[in-house]
Amino acid sequence: MRNRLLVLAGLLLLSAAGYMLIDAKAPWSFLLPFRATKLAALILVGMALSVATILFQTITANRILTPSLMGFDALYVFVLTALVYLMGASGYAALPPWLLFAMNISAMIGLSLLLFAALMRLAGGDMVRLVLTGIVIGLLIRALTGFLQRVIDPSEFQMVQAVSFARFTQVEAGLLALAAIVVLPAMALAWRMRHRLDVLALGPDTATGLGENPTRLQRQSLVLICLLVAAPTALVGPMAAGGFGPASFFGLIVSAFAHVITPTHRHAILLPSAALTGAIVLVGGQTVMERVLNLATPLTVVIELVGGVVFLTLLIRRRAA
Repeated sequence: MRNRLLVLAGLLLLSAAGYMLIDAKAPWSFLLPFRATKLAALILVGMALSVATILFQTITANRILTPSLMGFDALYVFVLTALVYLMGASGYAALPPWLLFAMNISAMIGLSLLLFAALMRLAGGDMVRLVLTGIVIGLLIRALTGFLQRVIDPSEFQMVQAVSFARFTQVEAGLLALAAIVVLPAMALAWRMRHRLDVLALGPDTATGLGENPTRLQRQSLVLICLLVAAPTALVGPMAAGGFGPASFFGLIVSAFAHVITPTHRHAILLPSAALTGAIVLVGGQTVMERVLNLATPLTVVIELVGGVVFLTLLIRRRAA
């Protein structure tokens, strides 16, 4: 398994080198900081969302669920739409990027933690009920967002549409550093929990018998999931198609590939495998989008297309089993 992780690390290095070197026609004094910032954002976002998906699938014991089902992408678009509705397009455009990032990440983390705290209490620790309730609330948030978008000015609606896709073409180094301050400690904590997650994956009864408190570990994992999803989303936008789809398939694709490449339930292998795979998918995909297709279509649209096929494949395999 470790050899496979080394192969994934090598592929990531090759992808990063390709992103930096292909079609490099401008002076390196300009290209190096410009492309390096976007490359770092791609790697950070890919790893954070991948680790969050593995954590979510472990605590829900379901490999076809992703955190976006709980409405993270919908929360981002709702906050964005509410700001445009309250402040107008000119007021929104006048906000400093760091302030907008802080408002987005604070609102997403705060609302997510409040939502999960309420759902955990109402569900009584039942993860199935928690997920189902979260899906319904996510649909309500999307419905409210759709209502606000229908009452705002058409020009304001176009602004909302323009920033409702994940954007990697322009990433500010300062915002990237702020996102890294949130993401890197959360990933380190997830790594420290790897052995406890192995125990939780055996089932709540077995985990309890082995001395682990499943409910407490699930709550801790949900907090990390909030951080790992909110920071990348506030940095580049939602990975779902425009933030309006029922879910983003990025995490589903990455987790499916990670389980195929490293077929194990050990999180000491699975977490880095998913993180490396997620970074490779984003870096390689963005390289093709920018250098080959000339940004003819957003990367998220391609991810949703491939993810739909992966989702149907996993669903059919589960039914056959």
